[in-house]
Formats: sequence, C-alpha cells, structure tokens
Amino acid sequence: MIDADGVEALSMRRLGRALGRDPMRLYRFAASKDELLDGVVELVLADLQVPRAVDGADWDVVLRRCAHSFRAIALAHPHVVPLLVTRPLATPLGLRPIATLRPLEAIVDLLVGAGFDPKGALHGYRLFTGFLHGHVLNEVQEQVADPDETDDLLRLGLHRLPARDFPRLRALAHELAAYDGAAELDEGLDILVTGLRHQLSAGLRSGPAHRAGGAGAS
Repeated sequence: MIDADGVEALSMRRLGRALGRDPMRLYRFAASKDELLDGVVELVLADLQVPRAVDGADWDVVLRRCAHSFRAIALAHPHVVPLLVTRPLATPLGLRPIATLRPLEAIVDLLVGAGFDPKGALHGYRLFTGFLHGHVLNEVQEQVADPDETDDLLRLGLHRLPARDFPRLRALAHELAAYDGAAELDEGLDILVTGLRHQLSAGLRSGPAHRAGGAGAS
C-alpha cells in the first residue's frame, strides 16, 4: 500500500478494508499507526545484510556491498525511504526498531575488527550512513517529469523554471538527465573510504607512540 500510494495514504481504516477486517481489530497487532510503521521498517530492512569481512574481503569492500544493498532496497521501496532515513531521528536510539540498530552494531564491529578504535568506528559509521542516506534521498527525488521526452530540458520539467532565476539548473539539464545513481554512489564511497583509510593509518601510527610515552612517564 505504501509502495503504491505513499506513507500518508496508509491508515488503519484503509488497511482494514484491504484485509477485510474491522480496523479496530488491527490494534491487537499494532497499538498505533506509529508502531505499524515501525513494523514496515523492520520488514524492509530485514533484507539489508552487513556481511562480515570474510573470504579475504577488506572492510571497505563490505561497506560498498552494504551501501549498494541499501540503495537497492531504497529503489525498490522509494516511498519507504523517509521511514528508513528521517523517522528514526525522532526516536531515542534504544527505542528504535531493532532492524535499524543491527547495521549500526554490525558496521561498528566491522570497523573495530579492521583496526579502528571504538570511537573512530562509531565516527566512521556516522560518516557512512550520513552519506548513504543523503545519496539515497537525493536519488529517489530525481523524478523525471516525462520519461518519453527526448529533450532533457523538457524531460525534467526544467523548462517551467524562469531562465533568469535558474540559469545554472537549466544549463545542467543534460548532466541531470544522465544521472547514474550507482556510479555516483561509488564515487562518493571512494572519497569516504579514502578518508577513513587515512584516519585508520594515522591512528595506527600514533597508537604505539602514545603507549610508549605513557609507559615512560610512569
């Protein structure tokens, strides 16, 4: 129902009609619409797997697989993306659906296993998810006004924008129309992973020195 018409179209009454049940009976299974939406998040994120770094795969390879898996889920359920990305922000961490916390635990564990200290691993997770959520939100909002139109300006509906106020956007019509979400994701991940590798190597270099300095002082 959400896939077809969006989150706002979902109500207990409409769901009851679709199931052929009294809507009031649904509250035996979900105490509120919010709880029902949490269940939707759990169901969708059950398909997101964060594989362990096995078979010689580096931690960055695992992050890339996870990112593309999340993107695939988002593109399959674009109307659910706001539930996955923005809804958890209004809920304390420990009260969020368990399915939203499993990737956090798995990625932090992955980065700690790669050599990051726990605080650095949490920082890495936040950078990763912040970039990933922003990319996915942007991609699902890249709607085409007329997919059969061959002129890029008309295809994206940019012809409706005043040329004087939006010269840059209108001039970028071809680049906007040629947007490749998977390629853009990989380009962003390249930058992210390069930064995390730099932090990891810097931490590994400074770690023994700090320990040696502490031992000498004592």
